Amino acid sequence: MLRANNLLVRRGNRTVLADIDIQLQAGQVLGVLGPNGAGKSTLLAALCDELPASAGTVSLDDRALADWPGQERAKRLAVLPQSSSLNFAFSVNEVVGMGRLPYATGRARDAEIVAEALRAADALHLAGRSYLALSGGERQRVHLARVLAQLWPGAEGQILLLDEPTSMLDPLHQHTILQAVRDFAGRGAAVLVILHDLNLAARYCDQLLLLQEGRPHAYGPPDEVLTAEAVEAVYGLQVLIHRHPERGHPLIIAR
Repeated sequence: MLRANNLLVRRGNRTVLADIDIQLQAGQVLGVLGPNGAGKSTLLAALCDELPASAGTVSLDDRALADWPGQERAKRLAVLPQSSSLNFAFSVNEVVGMGRLPYATGRARDAEIVAEALRAADALHLAGRSYLALSGGERQRVHLARVLAQLWPGAEGQILLLDEPTSMLDPLHQHTILQAVRDFAGRGAAVLVILHDLNLAARYCDQLLLLQEGRPHAYGPPDEVLTAEAVEAVYGLQVLIHRHPERGHPLIIAR
């Protein structure tokens, strides 16, 4: 699986990420939390080899990620960046179909996968529309469908990295999308998702990494990471921690 060992990233003379030791587990969702500037997007960029590490290693199945051939890696690792934009009038189907470029599964099967991925992202009704005519939230769901299509249907050995996939979504679609991510992990894939909403993270993630100024403040299950002390130390926010009355996960309430 995807692993980072003693990862260090510098920009010039400034250390922006340090002391990162994580391993993405098959069938689990790892949530990455932290205030603005904590190093969340830097971590994702380093994990997909978009940003070179100053020290430490990132490996996929004990092989340096940089050593994987592009097409082979694309069948194992899909990345949704914080912002994705296209300036051409592609149809929604064409955008999602870009996720199938590493494969030679044929037009008929690819069309089936595109439809299944759109359905998972609650965007099937957008099929056939011009990408440029969509709202920001609709575009975000289409791009999620694209990366899901790249790994569809999800299996052990595959990794999905998502940078704030719910940032432009209404509350219903925040839950819809994270449930789709949860289901994808349920088929064996390992998922890393960057989130700002602590309650969404508590509900949908198996493990959490809480970053503070580029370093881990806490790493473990939501019950261990989302404490009132940790939230105040990292965010400067005083909170009450309760239990969700039905699901039992931590429920964070600002005081």
